[in-house]
Order: sequence, then structure tokens, then C-alpha cells
Amino acid sequence: MADEQVDEAAGRARLVELKLASEAARVEAQQGPYSAEQWRPWLEAAAAFQEAVTAHAEQYGLENRFELEKDVVTRALHPAPAEA
Repeated sequence: MADEQVDEAAGRARLVELKLASEAARVEAQQGPYSAEQWRPWLEAAAAFQEAVTAHAEQYGLENRFELEKDVVTRALHPAPAEA
């Protein structure tokens, strides 16, 4: 794999981590009664994820940012079973 492909794959792995952090913050926010302060960590994590997806798409010249986000969300929330 070329260096740029390795870098791009590592970037996608980082995006998966950001998405998982956002989901964890959402679950935490849902544990108590609604308040803006309770949801602030999720809002910040979700914004960080969206900004990172946009930056990644721009950095690697991806024409369809939506497809990148869809791929990352699928990897984060519906990972393929580990091969034996």
C-alpha cells in the first residue's frame, strides 16, 4: 500500500474513534434529565466528528463527503465480524 493510502486508512480509523466517542457522549447525555449542560459533551463530540470528516474529505480529495461519513458510521456502529 502506498504511503498516502496508509495515511488515508489511518485517518479513517481516527474518524471511527471520533464517531464512537460521539456515540458514547450521546449515551451518557441520555442518562439524566435533559439540560443543555448535560448534552454539551455530545454536541462538542458530534461537531468534532463532522469537522474531521470534512477535513479528511478535503485532504484526500474525496468528492463525496457523505459517502465517507456513511462508511465511517457503518464501520463504527456496524463493524464486520472478526475473521477467524
